[in-house]
Amino acid sequence: MPELAGRVADAFEARIREQEERWLSPLAVRSYETRGREREEDECGVRTRFQRDRDRIVHSKPFRRLKGKTQVFIDPQGDHYRTRMTHTLETTAISRVVARALRLNEDLTEAVGLGHDMGHTPFGHAGEDALDEALRDHFGLGFRHHEQSHRIARNLNLTHEVCDGILTHTGPVEPDTLEARIVRIVDRVAYINHDIDDAVRYGMLTDDDLPREEIELLGPRGSDRIDRLVHDLVETSAAAGDIRQSEEIGAAMLGLREFMFERVYLAEHARAEHRRAHETVRKIVDHLVARGDSPDDVVEYVAGMTDRFALAYAADL
Repeated sequence: MPELAGRVADAFEARIREQEERWLSPLAVRSYETRGREREEDECGVRTRFQRDRDRIVHSKPFRRLKGKTQVFIDPQGDHYRTRMTHTLETTAISRVVARALRLNEDLTEAVGLGHDMGHTPFGHAGEDALDEALRDHFGLGFRHHEQSHRIARNLNLTHEVCDGILTHTGPVEPDTLEARIVRIVDRVAYINHDIDDAVRYGMLTDDDLPREEIELLGPRGSDRIDRLVHDLVETSAAAGDIRQSEEIGAAMLGLREFMFERVYLAEHARAEHRRAHETVRKIVDHLVARGDSPDDVVEYVAGMTDRFALAYAADL
């Protein structure tokens, strides 16, 4: 078997190069034409660099902790609510569908999708805002989860393309690659529709509350809406040679997003949850600063916490 494995490894790169040349779009990133890593290392004989990045993310502690971090509802009592982990897996799965349809590099797309939220705080965006505010008050520094995800990606020595996609999955800067631009749009597609599902399950919304014009265009069920959004993204991108939504579908998705901010993310119930998150994070940061932790230590420790760990830690102070 070792001799067989050696022969397979010797032929692996040539086989992948040939396969990608036959299948991938001219716009796709080739697996053996990457911009490399910050710290050079020996290649794997049976995985491309992007496949190795994917595995490195999945086996990392920051990725595993996503299962204990909020998507919308803080430490919800129920088995079927989304966590940051399930959101990540759903985003990645949808992104791979789009990448395959457009003949782009699925492995690069998958690695960016799996790693994009590794640096997220506990308590979702409320926790992110609380940590940002506390760091500004104590050190004059800010916090954004995509920057922390990027720091983790660099610590894992991921390829330039994956690090760039993780850093730019949100914010004003567009990713360098089409593969990462898919994740940037699909991230929103996934969380808006899945958050609607969770809000209905939680009792904050009913199906009749959803904005009629957008629902008539996109579909009554979450699966219908995602299917419509994905088909639009694929067809519009193929015609444009870039990753884009049509104006009509993009506007409808933006309308759903605005509705969710008004009725769920910033609603009265959410404000109570946000206060709880802010108080918890602030209490922890104040304690860590008082004992002499550096800004980097505070960020690494607090951003790495799960919801339950943060609540228990604050309760013990």
